Amino acid sequence: MSEPLLNSVDERDPASAEAPRPAGSLHEGLLVALRDFIVEGNLADGVRVPERALCERFNISRTPLREALKVLAAEGLIELLPNRGARVRELSPEDVRELFDVMGGLEALAGRLACEQISEAEFAEIERVHHEMYRFYLRRDMHGYFRCNQEIHQLIVAAAGNAALAATYAGLAGRIRRVRYSANLAKDRDRWGEAMREHEAILDALRRRAGSELSDILFLHLRNKRKAAQASA
Repeated sequence: MSEPLLNSVDERDPASAEAPRPAGSLHEGLLVALRDFIVEGNLADGVRVPERALCERFNISRTPLREALKVLAAEGLIELLPNRGARVRELSPEDVRELFDVMGGLEALAGRLACEQISEAEFAEIERVHHEMYRFYLRRDMHGYFRCNQEIHQLIVAAAGNAALAATYAGLAGRIRRVRYSANLAKDRDRWGEAMREHEAILDALRRRAGSELSDILFLHLRNKRKAAQASA
C-alpha cells in the first residue's frame, strides 16, 4: 500500500483527512484509530502496512505505531513479518466459513448463558447501546453503528459470565472484524437493514430471558453475516 492510496482515501472522505485525536492515553487513542482505519477497509487484504505513511497520518513516530501493530497482531487483524514490517491478514473463503461458524457457536452459547444470569444493569447497558446503534443506523453512519454493534456482542459475551468463553471469543473476534464490517456494505441486498432487524430480535429475546430463542437468533445472525460477506467478496 502506498501513500497515494492513503491520500485517495482522504479525498473520498474529507473528514478522514484529519488525524484522529487520541482519546485517553496516546497508546489507546492510536490503537482505536488504527484498528478502525484497517477494519473499515482503508488497507486491502494482504497488503503491507505502510508505516511511514501511517506515522505521517497520525502524527506519531514509528515506536508507538509498532507497539499498536503488535496489539493488532495479537488480535488477529494483521500479521507481523520477521524483519519486514506487517501486513493486513487475508482470509480465504474457507477461513471465513470456518471462523463465522465457530463465532456463531460461541455467540449462541453466550446468549443462552447470558439469559440465565444477566443483571438488570447489564441488560440496561445493552439496551442503551442498542438505541445508540439505531440512531447511527438512521443517520447511515457506519462507523458509529459498527462500534456499537461490536460493543453489544461483547456485552452479551461478558454477561454470560464464563471466562473461558470470553477468552476464546476474544481470540477469534479480531480475525473476522474486517469481514463483519464489510458484510454490512453488501450491495446485492440491504444487509445493513437486515442486521438491524436481527438486533431488534436479539434485544427482545434477551429482555424476555429466552435463552434457547436467543441462541438460535445469534447463530443465524452470524450465518447471515457470513453469507453476505461471501457474496460481496
